[in-house]
Amino acid sequence: MPYVLPDLPYDYSALEPYYRAESLEIHHSKHHGAYVAGANAAHAALQEARQADDFTSLIGLEKSLAFNVSGHLLHSMFWKNLSPDGGGRPEGDLAAAINDSFGSFESFRSHLTEAAVTVPGSGWGALALEPRAGRLVVEQIYNHQDNLAHGAVPLLVFDVWEHAYYLQYRNNRADFVGSLWNLVHWADVESRLAIAEGIAVEVHS
Repeated sequence: MPYVLPDLPYDYSALEPYYRAESLEIHHSKHHGAYVAGANAAHAALQEARQADDFTSLIGLEKSLAFNVSGHLLHSMFWKNLSPDGGGRPEGDLAAAINDSFGSFESFRSHLTEAAVTVPGSGWGALALEPRAGRLVVEQIYNHQDNLAHGAVPLLVFDVWEHAYYLQYRNNRADFVGSLWNLVHWADVESRLAIAEGIAVEVHS
């Protein structure tokens, strides 16, 4: 099955003023769309290489597949992590897990904000569940793939590639990250935590 660009769960104008419609549409249709096309192209090229039993380009193709599929998956999560009715603070199990792992919501928010703002070059800030210890961690993702603990499950991701914010926020990544907190869809993050905790149980068993 080919990779497909998912529809957004809201209109392009739904996240204004924090995320303008023009910026969101370009980010989704052009940039995310390019990762989908790149993933499909890399997959097809690898299939051709297997059929021809010619793996001279394998290293580049594997890197292209990993880069584009990871970009596709992270963006697909990013859209669902946001909501026009988002913002505020988490509740229930997610709030308890954040308090257990970071001491307070304020400490967690400061940590993730700093991680997202200071990613060198292009990348992401992420809240993830590290399944071996069963704790939440904040991590920086370089480009689309690096610096997640092996097996860690991302729950909330902030895209800080320049294409995510430059049209609206110019070079002020910090203002963009600050605006994202007004859009976080905590119910989505909590549902991902419940799934990730099931994975953690499997790791420990």
